[in-house]
Amino acid sequence: MKKINIFTMAALLSSTLMISSCGDDFLTSSSTNKPMAGAPATEGAILSYLGSAYQILLFDSYAANNYNGILLMSDLRSDDIYKGGGDAGDQGQLYSLSQFTLSPNEAFGLWNIYFSGLARCNNVIISCANAVDVLEGKLKQYKAEAHFLRAYYIHLLWKLYGNIPYFETPLEDPYLARQYSADEIYAEIMEDIAVACEDGVLPMTTNGTGDMGRVSRAAALMLKARVVMYQKDSSKYAEIAGDMATIIKSGAYELMPDFDAMWLDENEFCKESIFESNQLPEGKTWASGWQGYGTNLPAFIGPNELKDPDGIFKGGWGFGPVRQSAYEMYEEGDLRRNGSINDWREAEYGRRFQDTGFFQRKYAGREGYNPPPGDQDLNYCNNLRIFRYAETLLNYVELVKMDGVGEQQGVDAQACFDQIRQRAFGRDASIPAIAANIKAERRKEFLGEGMRFYDLVRWGDAASVLTENDAEHNSVRTYTDNKKYMPIPQSEIDKTKGSEFELQQNPY
Repeated sequence: MKKINIFTMAALLSSTLMISSCGDDFLTSSSTNKPMAGAPATEGAILSYLGSAYQILLFDSYAANNYNGILLMSDLRSDDIYKGGGDAGDQGQLYSLSQFTLSPNEAFGLWNIYFSGLARCNNVIISCANAVDVLEGKLKQYKAEAHFLRAYYIHLLWKLYGNIPYFETPLEDPYLARQYSADEIYAEIMEDIAVACEDGVLPMTTNGTGDMGRVSRAAALMLKARVVMYQKDSSKYAEIAGDMATIIKSGAYELMPDFDAMWLDENEFCKESIFESNQLPEGKTWASGWQGYGTNLPAFIGPNELKDPDGIFKGGWGFGPVRQSAYEMYEEGDLRRNGSINDWREAEYGRRFQDTGFFQRKYAGREGYNPPPGDQDLNYCNNLRIFRYAETLLNYVELVKMDGVGEQQGVDAQACFDQIRQRAFGRDASIPAIAANIKAERRKEFLGEGMRFYDLVRWGDAASVLTENDAEHNSVRTYTDNKKYMPIPQSEIDKTKGSEFELQQNPY
């Protein structure tokens, strides 16, 4: 029913080589089938390692048998959604996360997932160094893809935990590595991104080719922008604005006119998509999340026992209800509201904890998106849109209008802002590209896409926006600077006790 590819689906390579069925936690076990030191690597072996590295993109909603989708975990700390679910104790670690009271003993699977991604990317890079009979252009492409993926996985850990272990060679027993500071990790990420961004190595887009789902140069430039802007590295702002202008001037991307239709299965890898995961509705099981291609997020965020009178949307578990304030932030006529939020206030469904009647629409479960057989709630086919062209435009506008960077390559920042507004309303709806308006547009554009919390943090707005006393919805919380990072899982701290690499806990 949908695309396949990432070279005929990266995950399919698991049948030929090196996918662990039980995870490869770098602190507890050796990464599976490491390349032999100095051993020659054929192109087939390199591609198998690369497929294994891509497969991590398919895991973040349930691998490690833990419900921890990266978009949900990011937005739970924002002012857009509540935790929801059965009660405060249903997936209680998510409630603690949303209240900024998370303890080191309330762990998530993302630590294991993304460190597994790091180890798998290292395998690709080591194999490339030992390549035999591989064309130089192909070898540079594979290396660029692996460096991008390593940067992407580590940048997520960096945003979640800040000060984390890092390694670039396979670890030996006891599988420990030095803890880097957040600034040191930033430098490592930027080194990887530089490899991925080298001009002429990766195509500007892979959409419309046999390589849909693979990394493009535009994706690498977008990751660079996210990392630099989150680090608030103003020394690179002009460079990043130039990168955004390069994507804009390339003509490879454009906004999809119908915001709501963009999220349908048939419009995955559309003209607006710069990089997205490549989910298929099969393969994951309750027994093991370290396999398969589906995502659990649509089931997680669907209203419990929903009876959709139109027969389009399916029910779920009732997590992540949208706050009424987020629903009401949209101006009259803004098509993004109904493209981002389902209003089920009058529908028949089971009201659960922190219910508002509003639920996320972009990744909502739809009929036909998780056909039997198999464990259907784990195997929706909704791709996660990791980078969209709308972000390119809004990044450029922010850098020029908020950060004072000069316009690049003749690209007009106000015109870019007007494009976002025109698509949102289906007509001219220009407003000045000033700071308050830019911030508001980013919130309205990216609701449910895991960006709002990080925007508030980097703007310095988190304490004023996220501190609240919302007794009606059981959300009484205070944001302080030490809540930027989650505590490192206590189990990981314990594994390093007494070693030369003893992990230091984040303040919490």
